Amino acid sequence: MSDVSFVRTEMLAEQAPPATSVGVVGWLRANLFSSWLNTILTIISLGFIWYILAGLIPWVFQSVWNANSLTECREIMAATWGKTHGHACWAVINERWLQLLYGFYPPYPITPEVNVGDSTGFLPAYLRPNLAMVLFLVAVAPVLYSDIVPRQLLIVTAAYPFLLPWLMWGGTIWAPIMVAAGLGIGYLGYRFLSPVIGALGGVILAILLPVIWWMFLSGAVAGAIDSVIPIGIAEVESRKFGGLMLAVLLGIVAIGVSLPIGIVLALGRQSDLLIVKGLCVGFIEFIRGVPLITLLFVASTLLNIFMPPGTNFDIILRVMIMMTLFAAAYMAEVIRGGLAALPKGQYEGADSLGLNYWQAQRLIIMPQALKISIPGIVSTFIGIFKDTTLVSIIGLLDPIGLSQGIRSNAAWNGIYWELFAFIALVFFVCCFSMSRYSMYLERKLRTDHR
Repeated sequence: MSDVSFVRTEMLAEQAPPATSVGVVGWLRANLFSSWLNTILTIISLGFIWYILAGLIPWVFQSVWNANSLTECREIMAATWGKTHGHACWAVINERWLQLLYGFYPPYPITPEVNVGDSTGFLPAYLRPNLAMVLFLVAVAPVLYSDIVPRQLLIVTAAYPFLLPWLMWGGTIWAPIMVAAGLGIGYLGYRFLSPVIGALGGVILAILLPVIWWMFLSGAVAGAIDSVIPIGIAEVESRKFGGLMLAVLLGIVAIGVSLPIGIVLALGRQSDLLIVKGLCVGFIEFIRGVPLITLLFVASTLLNIFMPPGTNFDIILRVMIMMTLFAAAYMAEVIRGGLAALPKGQYEGADSLGLNYWQAQRLIIMPQALKISIPGIVSTFIGIFKDTTLVSIIGLLDPIGLSQGIRSNAAWNGIYWELFAFIALVFFVCCFSMSRYSMYLERKLRTDHR
């Protein structure tokens, strides 16, 4: 029998893949029409999307932008499209967008002598809140993008917590400087006295000295310096704060302060010191067991009762404190989860290197715990920013509170969707930006090679 086996002696030339498996057609077949069930679901989904867009697109784009009232809006709709439903009246946003963004904050408060009603047309409108927002972006840039932003901008990051209240509320420049001086006094007390009284005594002293300075001395010192070197800007009352500016202000403070407090609480909850652990556990469990709206009511009605007679405790400051403590309790649990996820070998490795507790936490433990906790941390940030809308219940004019006032006006009585759609869009942009940054940060800190 003859051998008919055959062995190919050359490689076949590469051929292009079938047109139905690559490109747009290939993606559609693989993702939307891969089976009869997926095909049916795709057709149903496309029909639902078409139904939504068929009503949404005319409502958004076939709309009225220039009118002085809802009645005038409806008259324009009837004259243009023959019906008043299915079309938006964006004229209310066109007329009230500055109020929705800034509340009743005066546009031109620069100096005590130059205020609203004076000849200030040469000044940029809303200079101070806009400058505060620009400085915020500059301050967070070296923190969020440390690999591409110059580290010299960390000076702005350190100064921003003291510049923000001065820009928004005004007054003498020496007040925030004296607040910053209190932190310096606490640091110096810890540095020079802890070798004498011990580390724990130094920590206690570093907390007590700034508190004593802020409560009894800083105001008098700031007033004395201001009487000799008066440098300041016009003061703005808290009742004029409102709109998205108020929501962003509350969000910045609550987010920025709750993270370090949450880290301290998480470490305190894992501490071997019974008193420290008990205080941290009690605080966390109490705050997490009480609704935020209850804490806001306490801030607005009861907190002044515990203050000395004659104390004028600003309502916005009270709300900031309560929202910060609320966020810090949840942040502590998120970070504690990150600490619990670390293997025991990380702690043992820090001990083998001869690091003390704080060095181990700063260099080894906490960076890894924060990396693990990024999704939970950002979720807490987004949640607390959205919860700023609850302040409308206690009388503060955030965007929701302002929308109630706008709708109570006779000209815009009966308008709903346009106001809430605008507010929802603004919050979505802010929250979506935070979520996208968290995904960027997770990709940046990945150490695996999958």
